Amino acid sequence: MTAPTETPARAGYRALWRRVPQELLFLLLTLPVVVIALTVLSTVFFTGIGLLAAVVGIVVVVASLYLARGIGLVELARLRWAGQPAITPPRWATPGEPATTLRALLGPLVNGHYWLYLLHGMVVNFVVGLVSWIVTVVWLSVGLGGVSYWIWGRFLPEDRNDDLHAIILNWILPGTTLPIDPLLAESLLQLVLGILFLLTLPYITHAFTRLHQFAARGMLGAWRSEALQREVADLSASRGAAVAAEDQSLRRLERDIHDGPQQRLVRLQMDLASAERKLDTDPDAARTLIVEAREQAHDTLEELRALSRGLVPPLLQDRGLLAGLESLAARSTIPVRLELQVDPALRLPSEIERSAYFVGAELLTNAAKHSRATDIRLHLALRAVPDDGSTGSPASTGAAGVIWLDLWVIDDGIGGARLTDAHGLHGLDERLHGLRGVLSVRSPEGGPTAIGAHIPLPAARPARAVAVS
Repeated sequence: MTAPTETPARAGYRALWRRVPQELLFLLLTLPVVVIALTVLSTVFFTGIGLLAAVVGIVVVVASLYLARGIGLVELARLRWAGQPAITPPRWATPGEPATTLRALLGPLVNGHYWLYLLHGMVVNFVVGLVSWIVTVVWLSVGLGGVSYWIWGRFLPEDRNDDLHAIILNWILPGTTLPIDPLLAESLLQLVLGILFLLTLPYITHAFTRLHQFAARGMLGAWRSEALQREVADLSASRGAAVAAEDQSLRRLERDIHDGPQQRLVRLQMDLASAERKLDTDPDAARTLIVEAREQAHDTLEELRALSRGLVPPLLQDRGLLAGLESLAARSTIPVRLELQVDPALRLPSEIERSAYFVGAELLTNAAKHSRATDIRLHLALRAVPDDGSTGSPASTGAAGVIWLDLWVIDDGIGGARLTDAHGLHGLDERLHGLRGVLSVRSPEGGPTAIGAHIPLPAARPARAVAVS
């Protein structure tokens, strides 16, 4: 016989009680916080307004805006500490704009976020904080005072004529003369009131904390239009990086074909023409040229096959990324230890599998050419990252969010690899940037070298992970 499960309502009430300590402390500290914010901001701001006739007044007003920004960020940190979802602050500086003294001085005056932070610190947060503090203190005082009235109630004066229990009893039973012990009746009434107020305390603290969160999200958070602008800018940068990476790949393929198969085919054509001329006069020499031409054709075919693997390897198309990485490891001139911590049946979108395969092939080739390593580890894993609207760089694991594919190539070589322009790693970084991925390089002088490719997977095709790195 199974034990009865907890109802959703009871589980939700218990969850509210678990938040009470944090939310209660947040609300009790709100009054000094909002009073200090109001005092400081109003003093500095109105002093600057009074001095606008002089140049120094503008500086003082700008200083009040910077103070409002700092106080607003403190409020966001307090809300996160109280258990509320993180609010993404606005982007204060436009990317790509130079940081000059004039921009730092006049920029806040034309930035609407600074004025919203000032309004929040001087007016909105003060009003909301004052109301929430008063209600919270009264609610907590009535609750704690009611359940403890039987201890301190006996020390109150006995000649009172306005006892609460007498007023309520006379309202329920007008003119009653029932003999009731005043202290006992008052204690019972206060106990009932205290219990009711304490039972509803989690709803009060949570409601007012959510009210602070609502005001902060509307006035201290980034605007949706800004998020859309950043998204468009990121997509444009990703598209540009993908086009640049594809252009480099095509140029490299053109160079490889020109230096390899094209030259072999020219020689093959010349050998066949020479054999044709000698076929009647010198059959032995013609036969020798034909044999050499056949070898040239065989070598050209092998080179073309190698180049085709650089486009879309058939093994990658047929059996997926894991089989492709195993093939790369088998062909490596340095022993490769595979650490494939994913589901063997894992299949990803073709562009992600192709990019991960190319990155793995390039990193293994670089290690074989330059690292002087004797051992290589190829590590593949999936990792969950919270989708909090932050940057696309890898972060700590979370229960929900974006799934990242991590591909690491680690060797015990001499190190010294750098992510610089006109270098092979720069091309890999551009290829990954086209998929909104990241290339991380850790290669101190003397080694070891650890280079990781991190690619976010589309939410529409969630992957299964056997182990999370």
